[in-house]
Amino acid sequence: MVDVTTAGAAVGPRIFSGVQPTGHLTLGNYLGAVRRWVGVDQHRGDALFCVVDLHALTVEHDPARVRRLSRQAATLLLAAGLDPERCTVFVQSHVDEHVRLSYLMECTASDGEMRRMIQYKEKSAEAARRGESVRVSLLTYPALMAADILAYGTQEVPVGADQTQHVELTRDLAVRFNQRYGETFVVPRATHPEVAARVMDLQDPTSKMGKSGQGRKTGVVYLLDEPEVVRKKVMRAVTDEGGDGGVVYERDARPGVANLLDVLAAFSGGEPGRLAEGYASYGALKRDVAEAVVEGLRPVRERHAELAADRGYVDAVLRGGAERARGMARPRVDAAYRAVGLMG
Repeated sequence: MVDVTTAGAAVGPRIFSGVQPTGHLTLGNYLGAVRRWVGVDQHRGDALFCVVDLHALTVEHDPARVRRLSRQAATLLLAAGLDPERCTVFVQSHVDEHVRLSYLMECTASDGEMRRMIQYKEKSAEAARRGESVRVSLLTYPALMAADILAYGTQEVPVGADQTQHVELTRDLAVRFNQRYGETFVVPRATHPEVAARVMDLQDPTSKMGKSGQGRKTGVVYLLDEPEVVRKKVMRAVTDEGGDGGVVYERDARPGVANLLDVLAAFSGGEPGRLAEGYASYGALKRDVAEAVVEGLRPVRERHAELAADRGYVDAVLRGGAERARGMARPRVDAAYRAVGLMG
């Protein structure tokens, strides 16, 4: 087993998670991942948080936009409260070990495993309907995701439910590599936040509130939306047909109302079903949700404005984070290269 240690490493599990710069970060990203990273994960273990910019290249993209959104994402992670004295914040492409290990993961995975990944199946099928093809990197990016995780001896991966399949593949690849070439990688596990792990689109509450795409969506609350924009989006949120029985928390029967109650619960610390009992109308619920979101995001927006004006600080944090991450990853990746028979 490779023994990789870092000076001053926190006591607790090694944690890794990341965010793609494929769009502006949303309320769903914040409640489903970032807030837990800030409030829990960076305090209980040796945590790394990464802007996974290489993953943004699997689809058609504007280079300037990827660069801009990568900086914005990193700045928002810091604005939300990630502390570079407590955790490692960096950009994926700044650490070569991710790409180095990704090829070994491609050599460990099977074609069938890659093609069974839900995101590949959905996006390739959608492209086929348009008479288009997809990039090979869309098929193989789970190998890069596995490399992201395994390079650091990660034990826990905080992810949304939609990414669990990729963590399971990572586990399979780690076990298979260890069996073939000797104990090299820690086998990680996925962890999930208990509240608001999956915030839904306000206009389509059966779909996740996603950030991908070129245009801003009316059902998506972005972290940098102005307060009045947030209020309008929440007040226009789709509720549900047949709501004569009042405000009731029923995830399957009334997904729109359930989504609003989940968001309110995430900010208030209450329980969605109990919160529903305090409302006689959807309008009152929407007003309270809107104010909860505005006030909950206000500190993030204000801190982001301060950090965006201090590019030197953000750059220094990312350089330091990449150097620290590189120091953690290189010994293990070098060991993996030796294990498969490559010359040192």
